[in-house]
Amino acid sequence: MSKIGFIGGGNMAEALIKGMIAADVYLPEDIIASDIKPERLEYLRNQYVVGVNENNKAVAGSVDVLVLSVKPQNMTEALESIKGQLGPSALVISIAAGIKVSKITNALGDIAVVRVMPNTPALIGEGASALFANEKAKVMLDKAMSIFSAVGKAVVVQDEGLIDAVTAVSGSGPAYYFLLMEEMIKAAGKLGLPDETAKELVLQTAKGAALLAAERDKQGETPAQLRQKVTSPGGTTEAALKIFSEGRFGELISRGIERACQRSKELSG
Repeated sequence: MSKIGFIGGGNMAEALIKGMIAADVYLPEDIIASDIKPERLEYLRNQYVVGVNENNKAVAGSVDVLVLSVKPQNMTEALESIKGQLGPSALVISIAAGIKVSKITNALGDIAVVRVMPNTPALIGEGASALFANEKAKVMLDKAMSIFSAVGKAVVVQDEGLIDAVTAVSGSGPAYYFLLMEEMIKAAGKLGLPDETAKELVLQTAKGAALLAAERDKQGETPAQLRQKVTSPGGTTEAALKIFSEGRFGELISRGIERACQRSKELSG
């Protein structure tokens, strides 16, 4: 079995480590991580029985797959620290938002790179990830897909430019749902529901709606069709939806996602 390393041992790296071990994609002894915080490495070693090393070069030089899981602002330094350490058949996977494949290959040479935009539900095994592979990495896509499928659903995009759209939709998307939940809880409180009751009802409704939509999607039923089924003519749901429509709810969502996409492009340079 090949070995996989992580440069950066933060939350997303931990989610991937946890998911890979649970799905038997990698054994703990075939995983090694580096991080600038010794206490973080100690935690990963104790929690998952993986290898740890504070030296990025040592990690990069001992694995077949290397995941760059550092913050975007630290990527230049991370790339400098591993130059010349990767073998010619190594696969590099970057989960740093806004970092183009060209930045990585300019620093490390003509290597196989898969750029990935995951999202935070990966922390509970329910992530949505989109992968883009450069030409050299296309034959290794299955390996990358197995890693991200271990923490949710993974899809492939053929154009790196689409990663900006992915960032706007699923990368930032959890925050949109959290905002809706937040506002629903506030509205419930204004109607007199106790805070705890409002929270329980809203969170369970969000969870149930998402699970129902995913389940019915298997039968070809769309979210729009599910909404229509709940919306009785002259009923309470229709009354609420009319207010949302008058406030141009759909247009707001579209504008927000478009702006997020544009910002992703700006950050990517």
